[in-house]
Amino acid sequence: MNSMFTGLVEATGRIARAQPTARGRQLRIDTPLGAELGAGESIAVSGVCLTVTTSDAGGFSADVSPETLRVTSLGSRPVNGIVNLERPLRADSRLGGHFVLGHVDAVGRIATLRSDGDCFWLEVDVPATLAPLMISKGSVAVDGISLTVVALLPAGIAVQIVPFTWSHTSLQEARPGDAVNLEADVIGKYVARLMEERQPVENLR
Repeated sequence: MNSMFTGLVEATGRIARAQPTARGRQLRIDTPLGAELGAGESIAVSGVCLTVTTSDAGGFSADVSPETLRVTSLGSRPVNGIVNLERPLRADSRLGGHFVLGHVDAVGRIATLRSDGDCFWLEVDVPATLAPLMISKGSVAVDGISLTVVALLPAGIAVQIVPFTWSHTSLQEARPGDAVNLEADVIGKYVARLMEERQPVENLR
């Protein structure tokens, strides 16, 4: 069964170790949240759904498969880098963000990051394959953070970051050029797939 998240970052952690393995890469992430995790549980790490292998009061470890390394930014995250953490949505919880599956669609790059009063403007370059799923005032997960698309740009999207999100996520250390994990709204993906399936039928009429 797939886990589901909300894009509301619960805590942050630091990559303490990133060790290559025959299965890809093993991450050790230091975070107080480790005391509340158990082996086999799912956790979103900067938007990527991973399985906890071991945990203790100081953090947890998780294996990252070769495919996940290929399609996300976890392969390039440096030791001591900050990551966003969120445990799966419980059935009796409020949905404060939007439905996030932890299945990264593409890796984007931060184009600009500038302050605007107490807030920040973040512009992210989005791969052309993902651009059709970006809509103005729609939802997008950037490194696991549920954000609203404020504007569509020729090469990507613009979102505004409020002070709380800035100070409680990895964005506080973000810089232009950094890679970020992007996940489009799952409802939009299903609609796009349905339209693809219907198109050949429409063409025959």
